[in-house]
Amino acid sequence: MERKKVTRNLVLGVLFFLPVMFLIFLYPAKHNYQPLDIIKSHLYDIDTFKNFEGQQVTLNNHLTVIGFLGNNPMKHLTEASNLKELVYDKFKGFKKFQIVVLFPENQKEQAKQLYEEISTYEDLRFFEFAFGDPSEIQTVFNSLNHQVALDTNYFTPQVFIVDKELNQRGRLDDRTDREIEKASEIYPLYSYNTLEVAEMKNKMSEDMRILFTEYRQKRKGDFDSTTRRANDLNIEHEQ
Repeated sequence: MERKKVTRNLVLGVLFFLPVMFLIFLYPAKHNYQPLDIIKSHLYDIDTFKNFEGQQVTLNNHLTVIGFLGNNPMKHLTEASNLKELVYDKFKGFKKFQIVVLFPENQKEQAKQLYEEISTYEDLRFFEFAFGDPSEIQTVFNSLNHQVALDTNYFTPQVFIVDKELNQRGRLDDRTDREIEKASEIYPLYSYNTLEVAEMKNKMSEDMRILFTEYRQKRKGDFDSTTRRANDLNIEHEQ
């Protein structure tokens, strides 16, 4: 009987201390990251653009993924679907998050078809299709740092991350650990290719989580801009 009691107390003790030890080891990792790099500041806002309901759309005070699907929206169902499934579905629970895709004003009807195609009766209230003059689309794009141009239909598969203060975010140094060890030439990551599933699921997901963590810590008053990027951030959704 005494032996059973000792065994039971030992098991209970292990069950109690294991979560505590896990949190102790996890705590430094949660603070071991650097904020997502600012690629460019003072971006052009999109407050001249309107959604399907004619309401103004803006980047200011939002954490935005912005894309350019241009003319012939239904030709870009894959890009829109990847945005919805790999980004929107993962981050729609975070405060102030939105995806905004820009189209010329005369593409509303086809854009509506695309919207219905990706919605599948789901709540897409934070996924905005916004419409404006083609010259304004070009102005918004030109305000971003980019490595590829819009085509003649105002389309690119690349999407960009914009923070609440209208700063473009990304990576000034996108080298792998092995490339850093070999002292390879530095190259940046300004945008994310919606046709590259691995890039969306890995690099973009990591970068979005880092950005949400930064703003979460700013609200709590314990944000430290000198901390370093974590290899893996697992933070809870903020409702």
